[in-house]
Amino acid sequence: MNQQEAQSDMSGDDRKKYEFRRVIEELQQYDGSGTQLVSIYVPEDKLVSSVVEHVVQEHSEASNIKSKSTRTNVQDALKSLKDRLRYYDTYPPENGMVLFSGAVDTGGGRSEMVTKVLESPPQPIQSFRYHCDSAFLTEPLEEMLTDKGLYGLVVLDRREANVGWLRGKRVEPVKSASSLVPGKQRKGGQSAQRFARLRLEAIDNFYQEVAEMANELFVPKRHEIEGVLVGGPSPTKDEFADGDYLHHELDENVLGLFDVEYTDESGLYDLVDAAEDALADAEVMKDKRVMNEFFEELRGGELATYGFEQTRRNLDMGAVDRLLLSEDLRKDAVSFECPDGHVERELVGEHEETPTHTCGECGETVPGEAAEREDVIDHLITLAEQRGTETKFVSTDFEKGEQLYEAFGGVAGLLRYSTGV
Repeated sequence: MNQQEAQSDMSGDDRKKYEFRRVIEELQQYDGSGTQLVSIYVPEDKLVSSVVEHVVQEHSEASNIKSKSTRTNVQDALKSLKDRLRYYDTYPPENGMVLFSGAVDTGGGRSEMVTKVLESPPQPIQSFRYHCDSAFLTEPLEEMLTDKGLYGLVVLDRREANVGWLRGKRVEPVKSASSLVPGKQRKGGQSAQRFARLRLEAIDNFYQEVAEMANELFVPKRHEIEGVLVGGPSPTKDEFADGDYLHHELDENVLGLFDVEYTDESGLYDLVDAAEDALADAEVMKDKRVMNEFFEELRGGELATYGFEQTRRNLDMGAVDRLLLSEDLRKDAVSFECPDGHVERELVGEHEETPTHTCGECGETVPGEAAEREDVIDHLITLAEQRGTETKFVSTDFEKGEQLYEAFGGVAGLLRYSTGV
Protein backbone atom coordinates (compact mmCIF):
# COMPACT_ATOMS: atom_id res chain seq x y z
CA MET A 1 0.00 0.00 0.00
CA ASN A 2 1.49 3.40 -1.00
CA GLN A 3 1.34 6.53 1.15
CA GLN A 4 -1.61 8.03 -0.69
CA GLU A 5 -3.65 4.83 -0.30
CA ALA A 6 -2.76 4.66 3.40
CA GLN A 7 -3.85 8.26 3.89
CA SER A 8 -7.08 7.54 2.02
CA ASP A 9 -7.77 4.57 4.32
CA MET A 10 -7.17 6.74 7.39
CA SER A 11 -9.49 9.43 6.05
CA GLY A 12 -12.10 6.77 5.33
CA ASP A 13 -11.85 5.47 8.89
CA ASP A 14 -12.12 9.02 10.24
CA ARG A 15 -15.20 9.69 8.13
CA LYS A 16 -16.83 6.45 9.24
CA LYS A 17 -16.19 7.22 12.91
CA TYR A 18 -17.51 10.74 12.43
CA GLU A 19 -20.67 9.45 10.75
CA PHE A 20 -21.21 7.00 13.60
CA ARG A 21 -20.65 9.78 16.11
CA ARG A 22 -23.27 11.96 14.43
CA VAL A 23 -25.83 9.14 14.44
CA ILE A 24 -25.12 8.47 18.12
CA GLU A 25 -25.60 12.16 18.93
CA GLU A 26 -28.92 12.07 17.08
CA LEU A 27 -30.07 8.92 18.91
CA GLN A 28 -29.15 10.47 22.25
CA GLN A 29 -31.59 13.32 21.61
CA TYR A 30 -34.55 10.96 21.47
CA ASP A 31 -36.82 10.12 24.40
CA GLY A 32 -39.64 7.64 24.55
CA SER A 33 -42.72 7.70 26.76
CA GLY A 34 -42.05 4.64 28.84
CA THR A 35 -39.80 1.71 27.97
CA GLN A 36 -40.51 1.60 24.25
CA LEU A 37 -37.20 2.35 22.50
CA VAL A 38 -35.57 -0.89 21.32
CA SER A 39 -31.82 -1.38 20.78
CA ILE A 40 -30.33 -4.63 19.49
CA TYR A 41 -26.57 -5.35 19.26
CA VAL A 42 -25.75 -8.23 16.90
CA PRO A 43 -22.23 -9.75 16.59
CA GLU A 44 -21.04 -10.80 13.15
CA ASP A 45 -21.21 -14.54 13.98
CA LYS A 46 -24.87 -14.40 15.06
CA LEU A 47 -27.30 -15.96 12.60
CA VAL A 48 -29.75 -13.35 11.32
CA SER A 49 -32.50 -15.97 11.51
CA SER A 50 -31.93 -16.36 15.25
CA VAL A 51 -32.16 -12.59 15.68
CA VAL A 52 -35.48 -12.65 13.83
CA GLU A 53 -36.68 -15.43 16.13
CA HIS A 54 -35.74 -13.33 19.15
CA VAL A 55 -37.58 -10.31 17.75
CA VAL A 56 -40.68 -12.43 17.09
CA GLN A 57 -40.53 -13.77 20.65
CA GLU A 58 -40.20 -10.26 22.10
CA HIS A 59 -43.13 -9.13 19.93
CA SER A 60 -45.25 -11.93 21.42
CA GLU A 61 -44.23 -11.14 24.99
CA ALA A 62 -44.92 -7.43 24.45
CA SER A 63 -48.62 -8.29 24.28
CA ASN A 64 -48.46 -8.54 28.08
CA ILE A 65 -47.52 -4.87 28.51
CA LYS A 66 -50.35 -3.18 30.43
CA SER A 67 -50.12 0.25 28.83
CA LYS A 68 -51.86 0.13 25.46
CA SER A 69 -49.75 2.91 23.92
CA THR A 70 -46.46 1.41 25.14
CA ARG A 71 -47.56 -2.05 23.98
CA THR A 72 -48.44 -0.74 20.53
CA ASN A 73 -45.22 1.27 20.21
CA VAL A 74 -42.98 -1.62 21.27
CA GLN A 75 -44.66 -4.02 18.88
CA ASP A 76 -44.49 -1.49 16.04
CA ALA A 77 -40.77 -1.01 16.72
CA LEU A 78 -40.16 -4.75 16.70
CA LYS A 79 -42.11 -5.17 13.47
CA SER A 80 -40.01 -2.43 11.89
CA LEU A 81 -36.80 -4.18 12.97
CA LYS A 82 -38.05 -7.52 11.68
CA ASP A 83 -38.74 -5.91 8.29
CA ARG A 84 -35.21 -4.47 8.22
CA LEU A 85 -33.64 -7.82 9.07
CA ARG A 86 -35.20 -9.33 5.95
CA TYR A 87 -32.60 -7.47 3.87
CA TYR A 88 -29.72 -9.46 5.38
CA ASP A 89 -28.54 -12.94 4.45
CA THR A 90 -27.22 -15.58 6.82
CA TYR A 91 -24.92 -13.36 8.91
CA PRO A 92 -24.60 -9.63 9.64
CA PRO A 93 -21.87 -7.51 8.00
CA GLU A 94 -18.28 -7.47 9.29
CA ASN A 95 -18.07 -6.42 12.98
CA GLY A 96 -21.83 -6.95 13.27
CA MET A 97 -24.58 -4.35 13.37
CA VAL A 98 -26.76 -2.37 15.76
CA LEU A 99 -30.49 -1.81 15.26
CA PHE A 100 -32.57 0.94 16.86
CA SER A 101 -36.31 1.47 16.62
CA GLY A 102 -39.02 3.16 18.63
CA ALA A 103 -41.65 5.89 18.88
CA VAL A 104 -39.82 9.06 19.96
CA ASP A 105 -41.46 12.12 21.48
CA THR A 106 -41.76 15.08 19.10
CA GLY A 107 -43.56 17.41 21.51
CA GLY A 108 -47.17 18.32 22.04
CA GLY A 109 -48.03 14.76 22.99
CA ARG A 110 -47.05 13.49 19.56
CA SER A 111 -44.51 10.88 18.55
CA GLU A 112 -42.96 9.43 15.40
CA MET A 113 -41.36 6.09 14.63
CA VAL A 114 -37.57 6.15 14.15
CA THR A 115 -35.65 3.13 12.86
CA LYS A 116 -31.90 3.08 12.20
CA VAL A 117 -29.42 0.32 11.42
CA LEU A 118 -25.70 0.88 11.91
CA GLU A 119 -23.58 -1.65 10.02
CA SER A 120 -19.92 -2.57 10.62
CA PRO A 121 -19.15 -0.47 13.71
CA PRO A 122 -15.52 0.56 14.35
CA GLN A 123 -14.95 -2.39 16.70
CA PRO A 124 -16.51 -5.87 16.65
CA ILE A 125 -19.67 -6.30 18.70
CA GLN A 126 -18.79 -8.84 21.38
CA SER A 127 -22.17 -10.34 22.26
CA PHE A 128 -25.85 -10.26 21.36
CA ARG A 129 -27.83 -7.76 23.40
CA TYR A 130 -31.51 -6.81 23.43
CA HIS A 131 -32.43 -3.63 25.31
CA CYS A 132 -35.79 -1.86 25.73
CA ASP A 133 -35.91 1.41 27.65
CA SER A 134 -37.00 5.05 27.51
CA ALA A 135 -33.73 5.89 25.70
CA PHE A 136 -31.70 4.10 23.05
CA LEU A 137 -28.66 2.18 24.30
CA THR A 138 -25.66 3.95 22.76
CA GLU A 139 -22.94 3.52 25.42
CA PRO A 140 -21.28 0.48 23.77
CA LEU A 141 -20.95 2.42 20.51
CA GLU A 142 -19.60 5.47 22.34
CA GLU A 143 -16.89 3.29 23.87
CA MET A 144 -15.93 2.03 20.42
CA LEU A 145 -15.47 5.58 19.19
CA THR A 146 -13.25 6.48 22.11
CA ASP A 147 -11.21 3.29 21.66
CA LYS A 148 -7.80 4.71 20.84
CA GLY A 149 -4.53 2.93 20.74
CA LEU A 150 -3.05 -0.48 21.35
CA TYR A 151 -1.02 -0.97 24.54
CA GLY A 152 1.01 -3.89 25.83
CA LEU A 153 0.33 -4.91 29.46
CA VAL A 154 2.68 -6.75 31.82
CA VAL A 155 1.99 -7.52 35.50
CA LEU A 156 4.39 -9.59 37.57
CA ASP A 157 5.74 -10.42 40.97
CA ARG A 158 8.17 -13.19 41.85
CA ARG A 159 5.43 -15.84 41.85
CA GLU A 160 3.49 -15.25 38.64
CA ALA A 161 3.06 -12.97 35.66
CA ASN A 162 0.41 -12.11 33.08
CA VAL A 163 0.79 -10.44 29.71
CA GLY A 164 -1.94 -9.04 27.49
CA TRP A 165 -3.33 -6.19 25.43
CA LEU A 166 -5.32 -3.07 26.05
CA ARG A 167 -7.25 -2.40 22.83
CA GLY A 168 -8.98 0.90 23.39
CA LYS A 169 -10.89 0.16 26.58
CA ARG A 170 -10.88 -3.61 26.21
CA VAL A 171 -8.38 -5.67 28.22
CA GLU A 172 -7.36 -8.96 26.60
CA PRO A 173 -5.33 -11.37 28.78
CA VAL A 174 -3.11 -13.51 26.51
CA LYS A 175 -0.27 -15.30 28.32
CA SER A 176 0.63 -16.25 31.89
CA ALA A 177 3.54 -17.87 33.70
CA SER A 178 4.29 -19.19 37.18
CA SER A 179 7.76 -18.98 38.70
CA LEU A 180 10.01 -21.53 40.41
CA VAL A 181 11.56 -18.86 42.62
CA PRO A 182 12.05 -20.36 46.09
CA GLY A 183 10.79 -18.56 49.17
CA LYS A 184 13.10 -16.55 51.37
CA GLN A 185 13.60 -19.42 53.85
CA ARG A 186 16.39 -21.80 52.78
CA LYS A 187 16.04 -25.54 53.09
CA GLY A 188 18.24 -28.06 54.87
CA GLY A 189 21.93 -27.38 55.14
CA GLN A 190 22.25 -24.91 52.27
CA SER A 191 24.49 -22.00 53.09
CA ALA A 192 22.86 -18.60 53.08
CA GLN A 193 25.22 -17.45 50.35
CA ARG A 194 24.50 -20.39 48.05
CA PHE A 195 20.76 -20.14 48.65
CA ALA A 196 20.77 -16.41 47.86
CA ARG A 197 22.68 -17.09 44.64
CA LEU A 198 20.24 -19.79 43.54
CA ARG A 199 17.30 -17.56 44.36
CA LEU A 200 18.71 -14.67 42.31
CA GLU A 201 19.29 -17.04 39.40
CA ALA A 202 15.69 -18.26 39.62
CA ILE A 203 14.40 -14.66 39.71
CA ASP A 204 16.54 -13.77 36.70
CA ASN A 205 15.30 -16.85 34.79
CA PHE A 206 11.69 -15.91 35.58
CA TYR A 207 12.17 -12.33 34.43
CA GLN A 208 13.66 -13.67 31.19
CA GLU A 209 10.64 -15.95 30.74
CA VAL A 210 8.24 -13.04 31.28
CA ALA A 211 10.21 -10.86 28.87
CA GLU A 212 10.15 -13.62 26.26
CA MET A 213 6.34 -13.81 26.55
CA ALA A 214 6.08 -10.05 26.20
CA ASN A 215 8.54 -9.87 23.31
CA GLU A 216 6.79 -12.64 21.38
CA LEU A 217 3.48 -10.86 21.79
CA PHE A 218 4.46 -7.20 21.44
CA VAL A 219 7.46 -7.07 19.06
CA PRO A 220 5.47 -8.07 15.93
CA LYS A 221 3.12 -5.18 16.75
CA ARG A 222 5.84 -2.74 17.85
CA HIS A 223 5.01 -0.26 15.08
CA GLU A 224 1.33 -0.24 16.06
CA ILE A 225 1.40 -0.14 19.86
CA GLU A 226 1.22 3.21 21.62
CA GLY A 227 3.21 2.02 24.61
CA VAL A 228 3.86 -0.67 27.22
CA LEU A 229 2.59 -0.58 30.81
CA VAL A 230 4.37 -2.56 33.53
CA GLY A 231 2.74 -3.25 36.89
CA GLY A 232 3.40 -5.15 40.07
CA PRO A 233 4.72 -4.65 43.59
CA SER A 234 8.03 -2.98 44.36
CA PRO A 235 10.80 -3.92 43.86
CA THR A 236 9.72 -6.57 41.32
CA LYS A 237 8.45 -4.27 38.59
CA ASP A 238 11.47 -1.97 39.04
CA GLU A 239 13.96 -4.87 38.81
CA PHE A 240 12.24 -6.12 35.68
CA ALA A 241 12.17 -2.69 34.02
CA ASP A 242 15.77 -1.83 34.98
CA GLY A 243 17.18 -5.19 33.94
CA ASP A 244 17.01 -4.72 30.16
CA TYR A 245 14.89 -7.84 29.78
CA LEU A 246 12.48 -6.38 27.24
CA HIS A 247 13.34 -5.94 23.56
CA HIS A 248 15.02 -2.53 23.21
CA GLU A 249 12.21 -1.09 21.05
CA LEU A 250 9.68 -2.08 23.71
CA ASP A 251 11.89 -0.87 26.55
CA GLU A 252 12.04 2.57 24.94
CA ASN A 253 8.25 2.61 24.77
CA VAL A 254 7.45 1.81 28.42
CA LEU A 255 5.02 4.53 29.49
CA GLY A 256 5.43 3.91 33.21
CA LEU A 257 5.70 1.52 36.14
CA PHE A 258 2.62 1.20 38.32
CA ASP A 259 1.92 -0.32 41.72
CA VAL A 260 -0.46 -3.26 41.31
CA GLU A 261 -1.29 -5.66 44.12
CA TYR A 262 -2.53 -8.64 42.09
CA THR A 263 -0.60 -10.25 39.25
CA ASP A 264 -3.17 -12.75 37.95
CA GLU A 265 -5.49 -11.78 35.07
CA SER A 266 -7.33 -9.33 37.32
CA GLY A 267 -4.03 -7.51 37.75
CA LEU A 268 -4.13 -6.50 34.08
CA TYR A 269 -7.38 -4.65 34.75
CA ASP A 270 -5.89 -3.10 37.90
CA LEU A 271 -2.90 -1.99 35.84
CA VAL A 272 -5.13 -0.16 33.37
CA ASP A 273 -6.92 1.58 36.25
CA ALA A 274 -3.61 2.57 37.85
CA ALA A 275 -2.30 3.95 34.53
CA GLU A 276 -5.40 6.01 33.75
CA ASP A 277 -3.57 9.36 33.74
CA ALA A 278 -0.68 8.05 31.65
CA LEU A 279 -3.10 6.57 29.11
CA ALA A 280 -5.07 9.80 28.88
CA ASP A 281 -1.84 11.69 28.26
CA ALA A 282 -0.74 9.17 25.63
CA GLU A 283 -4.04 9.38 23.76
CA VAL A 284 -3.85 13.11 23.45
CA MET A 285 -0.09 13.25 22.74
CA LYS A 286 -0.58 12.69 19.01
CA ASP A 287 -3.03 15.59 18.97
CA LYS A 288 -0.57 17.74 20.91
CA ARG A 289 2.29 16.95 18.53
CA VAL A 290 0.38 17.89 15.41
CA MET A 291 -0.96 21.08 17.02
CA ASN A 292 2.54 22.04 18.17
CA GLU A 293 3.71 21.60 14.58
CA PHE A 294 0.81 23.75 13.38
CA PHE A 295 1.61 26.56 15.81
CA GLU A 296 5.31 26.44 14.95
CA GLU A 297 4.43 26.93 11.29
CA LEU A 298 1.99 29.64 12.24
CA ARG A 299 4.70 31.55 14.11
CA GLY A 300 7.68 31.17 11.83
CA GLY A 301 6.85 29.12 8.76
CA GLU A 302 4.69 29.20 5.66
CA LEU A 303 2.99 25.81 5.88
CA ALA A 304 0.00 26.57 8.11
CA THR A 305 -3.52 27.33 6.94
CA TYR A 306 -6.61 27.96 9.04
CA GLY A 307 -10.24 28.95 8.83
CA PHE A 308 -12.84 27.27 6.65
CA GLU A 309 -12.51 29.28 3.44
CA GLN A 310 -8.71 29.55 3.40
CA THR A 311 -8.22 25.89 4.25
CA ARG A 312 -10.81 24.84 1.69
CA ARG A 313 -9.05 26.79 -1.07
CA ASN A 314 -5.74 25.15 -0.19
CA LEU A 315 -7.45 21.76 -0.14
CA ASP A 316 -8.93 22.41 -3.55
CA MET A 317 -5.43 23.11 -4.89
CA GLY A 318 -4.15 19.82 -3.41
CA ALA A 319 -1.73 21.72 -1.18
CA VAL A 320 -2.87 20.38 2.21
CA ASP A 321 -0.83 17.52 3.64
CA ARG A 322 -2.86 17.11 6.85
CA LEU A 323 -6.33 18.48 7.44
CA LEU A 324 -6.96 19.32 11.11
CA LEU A 325 -10.58 19.24 12.27
CA SER A 326 -11.90 19.82 15.76
CA GLU A 327 -13.86 16.89 17.17
CA ASP A 328 -16.43 19.43 18.44
CA LEU A 329 -17.08 21.05 15.06
CA ARG A 330 -20.81 20.87 14.28
CA LYS A 331 -21.62 23.22 11.42
CA ASP A 332 -22.89 23.15 7.84
CA ALA A 333 -21.09 24.51 4.80
CA VAL A 334 -23.60 26.59 2.83
CA SER A 335 -22.91 27.25 -0.86
CA PHE A 336 -24.47 30.35 -2.43
CA GLU A 337 -24.46 30.84 -6.20
CA CYS A 338 -25.46 34.27 -7.44
CA PRO A 339 -27.16 34.89 -10.83
CA ASP A 340 -23.77 35.77 -12.35
CA GLY A 341 -22.38 32.35 -11.42
CA HIS A 342 -20.17 33.36 -8.51
CA VAL A 343 -20.09 30.69 -5.78
CA GLU A 344 -19.33 31.66 -2.20
CA ARG A 345 -19.53 29.66 0.99
CA GLU A 346 -19.99 30.28 4.67
CA LEU A 347 -20.45 28.22 7.80
CA VAL A 348 -23.80 28.08 9.58
CA GLY A 349 -24.68 26.30 12.81
CA GLU A 350 -26.30 22.94 12.03
CA HIS A 351 -29.57 23.96 13.71
CA GLU A 352 -29.61 27.53 12.37
CA GLU A 353 -31.71 28.66 9.43
CA THR A 354 -29.90 29.37 6.17
CA PRO A 355 -29.42 33.15 5.95
CA THR A 356 -29.73 35.43 2.93
CA HIS A 357 -26.32 36.04 1.35
CA THR A 358 -24.92 39.04 -0.50
CA CYS A 359 -22.40 38.14 -3.18
CA GLY A 360 -19.01 39.71 -2.52
CA GLU A 361 -18.25 39.89 -6.24
CA CYS A 362 -21.35 41.50 -7.71
CA GLY A 363 -23.47 42.50 -4.72
CA GLU A 364 -26.42 40.33 -5.78
CA THR A 365 -28.58 38.85 -3.01
CA VAL A 366 -29.00 35.08 -2.82
CA PRO A 367 -31.95 33.85 -0.71
CA GLY A 368 -31.28 31.13 1.83
CA GLU A 369 -33.72 28.71 0.24
CA ALA A 370 -31.65 28.75 -2.96
CA ALA A 371 -28.46 27.68 -1.18
CA GLU A 372 -27.05 24.18 -0.81
CA ARG A 373 -26.17 22.89 2.67
CA GLU A 374 -23.77 20.11 3.58
CA ASP A 375 -22.17 19.01 6.81
CA VAL A 376 -18.84 20.87 6.84
CA ILE A 377 -16.82 17.83 7.92
CA ASP A 378 -18.32 15.69 5.16
CA HIS A 379 -17.60 18.51 2.73
CA LEU A 380 -13.94 18.87 3.75
CA ILE A 381 -13.19 15.15 4.12
CA THR A 382 -14.55 14.52 0.61
CA LEU A 383 -12.10 17.09 -0.74
CA ALA A 384 -9.30 15.60 1.37
CA GLU A 385 -9.95 12.09 0.03
CA GLN A 386 -9.90 13.37 -3.54
CA ARG A 387 -6.54 15.10 -2.98
CA GLY A 388 -4.80 12.37 -1.00
CA THR A 389 -4.85 14.48 2.17
CA GLU A 390 -4.71 12.88 5.62
CA THR A 391 -7.50 13.95 7.99
CA LYS A 392 -6.78 14.34 11.68
CA PHE A 393 -9.52 14.93 14.28
CA VAL A 394 -8.21 16.95 17.22
CA SER A 395 -9.58 16.74 20.75
CA THR A 396 -10.50 19.87 22.72
CA ASP A 397 -9.22 18.26 25.93
CA PHE A 398 -6.04 20.35 25.89
CA GLU A 399 -5.30 24.04 25.40
CA LYS A 400 -4.14 24.07 21.79
CA GLY A 401 -6.92 21.69 20.75
CA GLU A 402 -9.40 24.09 22.31
CA GLN A 403 -7.72 26.96 20.45
CA LEU A 404 -8.25 25.15 17.16
CA TYR A 405 -11.97 25.17 17.88
CA GLU A 406 -12.31 28.61 19.50
CA ALA A 407 -9.76 30.72 17.59
CA PHE A 408 -9.60 29.02 14.18
CA GLY A 409 -13.19 27.86 13.74
CA GLY A 410 -12.32 24.20 14.12
CA VAL A 411 -10.61 23.99 10.70
CA ALA A 412 -6.89 24.19 9.92
CA GLY A 413 -4.19 22.36 8.01
CA LEU A 414 -0.49 21.75 7.43
CA LEU A 415 0.56 22.38 3.84
CA ARG A 416 2.77 20.43 1.47
CA TYR A 417 4.10 23.68 0.05
CA SER A 418 3.52 27.38 0.50
CA THR A 419 0.63 28.73 -1.57
CA GLY A 420 0.34 32.32 -0.40
CA VAL A 421 -3.38 31.75 0.24
